[in-house]
Amino acid sequence: MKKPCIEADLVLTLIPLLESTDQEMLLHAGRAIGRICYDNRDLQEELVKVGIITSLVRILTDYAESEPLVHVDLLALCNLADLDTAKEALSKTKVAEQLVKQLRRAENHERLEIVFEVLQALAENDALKAQLVEAGVQEVLSEILLRLQASSQAEDTCIVKAASDLIVSLLLGGKKRNTDSPDTEQMTGATAIANFTKNDGNCVRMVQLGVIHQLLDLLEKHVESGDISVQHAALSALRNLAIPVVNKIQVLEEGVAERIQALLRSEMPPVQFKLLGTLRKLADGQADAAEILGQDPVLLNRLVQWCNANDHTGVRGEANRLLASILHHNRSQEVVKAIQEAQGVKHLVSMTTSKHAAMQNEALNALAIASAIDLEKDEKESQLVQSLHKLLQDDNTSPEVIYNSMGLLCSLLNSVKDIKEVHSLLITKKPSKLNEKKALFQ
Repeated sequence: MKKPCIEADLVLTLIPLLESTDQEMLLHAGRAIGRICYDNRDLQEELVKVGIITSLVRILTDYAESEPLVHVDLLALCNLADLDTAKEALSKTKVAEQLVKQLRRAENHERLEIVFEVLQALAENDALKAQLVEAGVQEVLSEILLRLQASSQAEDTCIVKAASDLIVSLLLGGKKRNTDSPDTEQMTGATAIANFTKNDGNCVRMVQLGVIHQLLDLLEKHVESGDISVQHAALSALRNLAIPVVNKIQVLEEGVAERIQALLRSEMPPVQFKLLGTLRKLADGQADAAEILGQDPVLLNRLVQWCNANDHTGVRGEANRLLASILHHNRSQEVVKAIQEAQGVKHLVSMTTSKHAAMQNEALNALAIASAIDLEKDEKESQLVQSLHKLLQDDNTSPEVIYNSMGLLCSLLNSVKDIKEVHSLLITKKPSKLNEKKALFQ
């Protein structure tokens, strides 16, 4: 019966009835439109063009307590939400606010599943994702996970999985540029992610609820299948969740660092890049985490391999930065020795010649720590001194890099009287440059 209804333009005749204030009329008109248009993409696109989205959101707002109307309305949104045109139209309404309200008041699994399906589709749109976060969807998801996480019932397990999948979608940031530039540290994802991660309370709550282990379970299921999108999403979420200090501590105590390292076998550069960034966030400011990473021979050997990844500068840059970060945040003789044995020091030396000042400084600081603790003589006499000499001779070297280079040279020379030798490196400079560099050093 669908075909003759469509040919008779019955749908266009029914649409004005959605403006009625009679709930019975709204219910039957909505059901009729939904059944005629089900699985007909062209007709659904036509519905969006004639403004049905506005009517659906109005009904959801005005009759939020009417179970039959809400059910029909949600089914309609579920059918339309995959359309880009529908998402665009929905982004201009307050649908996020209404959906979060329905998620909060949902009392049965069927209703939760329908709302989750709509939310998952809308979370693919940046503007709608931002609106969902602003409407507090993460708080409701936290409450649902907390309520159901101990349940072993199959229906509850499905809801927990749906909530976890939605959290991954909300936490997923934008792609980073594949360069070794420190600018790749900046998030370029959706506004929703920026809003979400600015609030440490949201991230802390997610970790307390065990979301990190759920993300890792998801990662481990897909690491062999090569599903890059899932791995990329989960690692993006993990990286963001690892930013708050309290989260780093809990993650470390729960052994998450070791679980993440199990992903080192991945051969996918985008996954490798995200993995390295996540590990670096975990080590940031955490000596214990840096020690775990810095004494793992499997990780260090893999890092050294990635430091040679000439075909992927992003992976190479992140691997070098993680090596430097491990030294910077732990500073123990054991970690220095482990990195030396893995042949990692030569890559830190190469990192001093990066075209990015931030990376140069990271390498110089890491090498200064290593030289003060236990840098072997052959490494002191290697390309390092030549690299430092080159940095000091270059007019384009930034003042901070000059300062750190001279500090490292003094540490290598290990004698106050040799400061004159350091200054002698600068005699070819113009007086203004020489005075600037001497002043910094002093």
